[in-house]
Amino acid sequence: MARKRRKPMADINVVPYIDVMMVLLVIFMISTPLLTQGVKVELPQTEESDALKAKPTETVIVKVDIEGNYYLTIGTGKEKPIQRDALVDQIKNKLLDKPHLSVLVAGDKEVQYLYIMDVLALLGRAGIPNVGLMTKTIDEQQPQ
Repeated sequence: MARKRRKPMADINVVPYIDVMMVLLVIFMISTPLLTQGVKVELPQTEESDALKAKPTETVIVKVDIEGNYYLTIGTGKEKPIQRDALVDQIKNKLLDKPHLSVLVAGDKEVQYLYIMDVLALLGRAGIPNVGLMTKTIDEQQPQ
């Protein structure tokens, strides 16, 4: 009686690979939103803020009052009220002249956070890489 020979089986067990792919998928799903959200902001110290190292003529200050109105001061010029779209255009034009432009955002302490985030988003759209937030030290805030 002749025995039948079995042919060798050439299957690959893919279950461990599927497990690894699922773990990688979960890791990327969790980490991706953390990488793309937010605006990079360099905050100044609140206890003893260092003096601004930029020259006053190179600094742009965007102020937000309690009603959400925007004001723009370029260098040592006068503070003037400005609309959202005009803010982006003027900052872009100034950025062409001075690529290392310093931009500071000053907000009333009672202003809604929405307005400050709006200014930061507008500055990001204008192409400003670094933005500083103006603060007062605790000693400056107390009435004398």
